[in-house]
This record gives sequence, structure tokens and C-alpha cells, in this order.
Amino acid sequence: MGWLRPSFAEFDRTPFLNVFKIVLDSGVFRPILFLNTFKYMATPKAEETGLRILDAALDLFRQEGFDAATMRGIAEKAGMATGAAYYYYPSKDAIVTDFYRRSCAEMQPKIEAALNHTKGLETRLRELIKVKLVHFAPNRGVLRALLRNGADPKHPLSPFSPETKEIRDIDIAWFSRILENCGTRIPADLEPHLPGVLWFFQMGVIFFWVIDESPHQSRTSRLLDLATKSVATLIKVSALPLMRPVRKSALQLIEVVKGD
Repeated sequence: MGWLRPSFAEFDRTPFLNVFKIVLDSGVFRPILFLNTFKYMATPKAEETGLRILDAALDLFRQEGFDAATMRGIAEKAGMATGAAYYYYPSKDAIVTDFYRRSCAEMQPKIEAALNHTKGLETRLRELIKVKLVHFAPNRGVLRALLRNGADPKHPLSPFSPETKEIRDIDIAWFSRILENCGTRIPADLEPHLPGVLWFFQMGVIFFWVIDESPHQSRTSRLLDLATKSVATLIKVSALPLMRPVRKSALQLIEVVKGD
């Protein structure tokens, strides 16, 4: 499957990265640039300054928590005036949104590389989620600091909020991709819902990983192996004729959760 994308080196010159919106067009996935709403900084100096503020903010979020950190404190840690920091980021929410978008853009080639030579639904699902865990590992403390806000779907920084829909759609599109030619027959009534269900499954794994206090989050590694095997088996079994009543109940549950 061919992918068309501009060089990621281009993104290195912008402090607020453009990210890709993966869409299904005539049966072929292709990335479309989704322009963010933040200021476009074209100069290397502006990019360097923006990154300095972002790094300072992430450090404070780890140390003090998201709510306790202030823009004044972030500016001081970045070695600049508070007003200058506000010029780059109007709020802490804007900083975290930029962090999300940068992470999303940076993970696209990593995910593609991880899935490039994988076969089978279980392997693809495990490798897709593993990319997220490895990428966010240096900022696991940041994600932990954001847990309270992340649990509230009305909060703009929640992965379930309308404000993060573009990133969520990109992520769900990858789950659609791993279902293609995966060697497992997907029931027609389940197929349109399955990418979203797998995305929710991923969020559960990530939540467990964030709060996992075992050495090097070893419990999460074991959980991911067992859970992806179980999910792949359930999907395979769901196509059996005798599972039709169970599948119907599962679809009703999905509709309730989605609010359909």
C-alpha cells in the first residue's frame, strides 16, 4: 500500500507541527495535512524558543503536576519573561495540545515502520500499541499528571474530547489499516465499529501503563501480550455462526457506549 507524504524534515522547522489526517479515499489510505490553529513560526530561533518553553512545561508537569504548574513558572524555567511565553503559548492547554500534535506527527513514520512487515491481527495490534508506549515512555510522568483531565471527556485535553478529535481520527485510522488483509475474517456488521473498539482497548492499555508501578512497567508488557491475543481470538471467534446472538448483544453495547 503506497503512502504519499512530505518529508518530515519540513516539520522540524515549525514549532507547532502540522499533523496528518489519515483518510480513506477510494479504498486507499492517504495522509492529508491538517493545519493546526497555532501561530506558524518559520525561523529556527522561534522554533528553538518554542521547544524550550515546551520542554520546560513538560518538566514542571512531571514535578508539580499540571494543575499546580503556572505559565509564570514555565517561563522562569525556560529563562524568559512570562509575556514572551504567552506569545508562543496562550495557555497551559495550548502547550499540552502542541505536545499531543507533535507526538502524533512524530509517531506516524514509527507506526508505519512497525507495521510494514507484520502479519496477523494479533501481531499488528500489539506492535501498534507498543509504538505508543515506547514513544511516550520519556513523558510517562506527564501523562500521569494529565490523568484527571484526561478522564473528563468535556475537558479539551481529554483524548475523548471534541478538541482532540482530529488526533483521535488519525489513531483510529491506523486500527482500520491493521484490519486489512489481517488473515482474520471480520463480520460485516462488526467491521465498521471495530476500529473504534480497538482504539478504546488501546486507551485502556495506556491507562494501565501510566499507573503501572512494576519495574520498567513489566506488568504492562505481560498485559499487552495476553490482551492482544485474547482480543484477536475473540474477533476470530465472533465470525462463527453460533456467535451471531452474542455479536448482536455486543453491537448493542457498542451503540449504548457511543450514544447511537
